[in-house]
Formats: sequence, C-alpha cells, structure tokens
Amino acid sequence: MRIYEGSPRQDFEEVLRSIGAFLDQRGMREILLVEVPDGYVVQGLAASAAGAGGWAESVGTIHKETLTFFDDDISRFMDEAAARRNAGLPTPDFAAAGQNEKALRVIGRWMDEQKPRDIFFFEQEGAYVLRLLTSGHAAAQHMLAEFTREDIDRLVAEGPALRDERSGAEKSAPATT
Repeated sequence: MRIYEGSPRQDFEEVLRSIGAFLDQRGMREILLVEVPDGYVVQGLAASAAGAGGWAESVGTIHKETLTFFDDDISRFMDEAAARRNAGLPTPDFAAAGQNEKALRVIGRWMDEQKPRDIFFFEQEGAYVLRLLTSGHAAAQHMLAEFTREDIDRLVAEGPALRDERSGAEKSAPATT
C-alpha cells in the first residue's frame, strides 16, 4: 500500500488507527509492522485462549502471530469506520480506544507530516522505533525516529486539542467560489 502514490483519501493516521484497533481486539503487543507493496505485515505477541486443562493452563499462553493486511482489508476497515461515523451513531470515545489504536493513530499523524514512501517500525513495552524511507532533495534516504512511552502518552493527550483546532479551522475557513 503506497499511500502517497495513490488514493488521496488515505493517510497513515487512519490506516494505522484501523490496524491498531484490530490488534487491540486480538490483544496483540510487542508489534512489528512493515509496509509491503500490497499492504502491511504485522507480527506480535498474542495470548491464546485459555486451555481446558488444569490451573496452569487457565491463563493461556503467549505466542508469536503474523498477520497480513492487504489493501482491500485496510479499505474495508476504513470504510466501516466511516460508515459508523456517517450513520449518526455516537462517536466512540477516543479515551476508550485500546493502546494500539491510540498509539498508532498519533504515530500515523506524525508520519503524515513526513510523507514517507515506505515504513517499518516496532514496538517494545510501549516505545516505538520507526524507519521511514523519505525523498530528499538529492535522493531517497532512510530516517529513524523514536517515540518513548511518555512521547506517545503526550501525543495522545494533545490529540483532542489538535482535532478541535482542525475542525475550528474548517468551520471558519472562508467560502471559495
């Protein structure tokens, strides 16, 4: 999925938010995400269902899981979210979103400002290390960025104010003819 080489309706904020929501449903953590030509591959630790055996199996086990999200999957996730918002259903409280959804949304918003051509990142205990392929004046180059758990918490806390600014700017923008 090459966001900036195609559809104008897609951005990393929405794409990663939808992937994060899916990962939260699976209880996935310690994620690694890599962009591939037709989507994303995500690997992480997930808890399997508790066993039917004795006490030791009642908490389940942690295993590594690999998921592939194709462009069609991402489009479906985003369309479902837009349909919920446009159907007049109450907007879910962002504070109620899971950790992956919140973190990937704010990281995606930051990435949208960078306009990378390719992304790779991993999460370790709530901190993220990113490698983005960006286009410079001379040629393409990789850029590294790190977000600590505190950085993520701060960006999540700033999110509502940024959305208010954005919606306020849209409301007060002069009409054009």
